[in-house]
Amino acid sequence: MNDSIEVGIDEVGKGCIFGPIFSSVVVLTLNNKLLLKNLGVTDSKKLSQKKRYSLLPKILELSKDWGIGQSSVREIDKYGIRHATELSMMRAIYKLKLTPLEINIDGNLPLSLWQGKQENIIKGDSKLTSIAAASIIAKVKRDLLMNRLEEKYKGYILCKNKGYGTSAHFLSIKHLGITDMHRKSFIKK
Repeated sequence: MNDSIEVGIDEVGKGCIFGPIFSSVVVLTLNNKLLLKNLGVTDSKKLSQKKRYSLLPKILELSKDWGIGQSSVREIDKYGIRHATELSMMRAIYKLKLTPLEINIDGNLPLSLWQGKQENIIKGDSKLTSIAAASIIAKVKRDLLMNRLEEKYKGYILCKNKGYGTSAHFLSIKHLGITDMHRKSFIKK
């Protein structure tokens, strides 16, 4: 890949107590980066759910390439959240058609499993359009999974809390117990 592109990667769900962690990587040309920025692509946490969902098809259409990866609850509990996050990021990168020369990662922790050039950018999802686009893909895809899992895991209010440890979610655990999708390493018994 050449210098006229920007490659960004971000994760979502690292702080959840339920479900996998998702990572996404997005490859943007400079022209499409500007188009997406003008459409309102920014940090997924600053956008409404409706806006994220409306931006997703535009991001997928305007991306030169993109990939999504995840790490399971079992991997999170076995290896720890740090290593599981790296695994999900590498799985996203492996989905790309071409291996990028350089990646931009949201946050301050380097991707130790990545052998290429990388730059860590604190609050990168507010600074680089490629990272913001990756944050939106990961957030929407993980939220859709939580909505589907709501059917199987009734009573945990997943369509609202998206797997985060809200007081209502902990109350549900108290009444219904811990499921196979809860991160045992995150929940104090």
